[in-house]
Amino acid sequence: MKNQRIACLVLIASLLVFSCQTPKREGVPLVGFVEAFEDATIAQARQGFVDALRDSGYRETEGTLEIIYRNAQGDAATLNQIVSYFNSRRVDLIGTSTTLATVAAAQRSKDIPIFQTVTAMPSILGLEVNGHPPANLFGTGENLNYIDTSFALIAETVKPKGLQLGIGMIYNQSEPQSVEAYERISELAKQMNIRLIALPLNSSAEAHLVVRSLLTREIDAFFANPDNTVFAAFETILKHCNDHGVPVFTSESGLVARGAVAAFGADIYQWGYQSGAQAAVYLKSGSTDGLRVEMLKIRTRVFNPDAALRFGFSFPDTFKPIE
Repeated sequence: MKNQRIACLVLIASLLVFSCQTPKREGVPLVGFVEAFEDATIAQARQGFVDALRDSGYRETEGTLEIIYRNAQGDAATLNQIVSYFNSRRVDLIGTSTTLATVAAAQRSKDIPIFQTVTAMPSILGLEVNGHPPANLFGTGENLNYIDTSFALIAETVKPKGLQLGIGMIYNQSEPQSVEAYERISELAKQMNIRLIALPLNSSAEAHLVVRSLLTREIDAFFANPDNTVFAAFETILKHCNDHGVPVFTSESGLVARGAVAAFGADIYQWGYQSGAQAAVYLKSGSTDGLRVEMLKIRTRVFNPDAALRFGFSFPDTFKPIE
């Protein structure tokens, strides 16, 4: 009986939510933007996306745009519900940030244009069929070629304690982009005669124990690869590594701002901006002709002055100190 009452209350609450929805305003584009989880670095992409729309004349403050923003807080079921909600509101387009959000939108929304950001190209995500991505998927993606430069930066900077440089990393074995990054780095480490110690995990909640285990393997540096789990658990990773005197390198400038030593990689804000600019083109024309998932255009070399000082590293003028 109690379960029936709870079910009734949930149903009533759901009906109230949908019945109280504000009608879509005539002539005003309605954009749904979903993030898979809460993260300070990832949030920069959403800001870039919104700023690109603003610079193209679409502003909420002036009534020329309406944005529904949702964050799934790392829950897959919530992510699917958010996409279903966007479908029910008949949004004009969906912006997705990070891999999980992009995959969920592509699987559950077949007609609404989707503009992805902070995720890999569709081929890496497993979204292509016969070599073609979903017809409604656009925005900006990344392949993993730049990781070679990011990883090589460690060998150029860190002097190994032993005869062979040892680098540690963690990767999410359930995330295609993370697995592909690990496989690429593993092959690169062999070519560079680097001892790579990589441990798998399934969620950011496991990062505490996995990183502690990794740090018992006598590594000289830690590489924070492009992985949603790494983003979410970065402060935990950084604290453990700093406590053990192990510098953290990465391929994402946003993680340098959060304490990593240096990176050659994506500017997360610009990543979101590039996708938002493409979304603005669609809103102006009402057509997706000529649009596709583009390769990320802007990458930067940055370092964190405080982290560099901590470990006694210096960087050439080609690297910018993070702001």
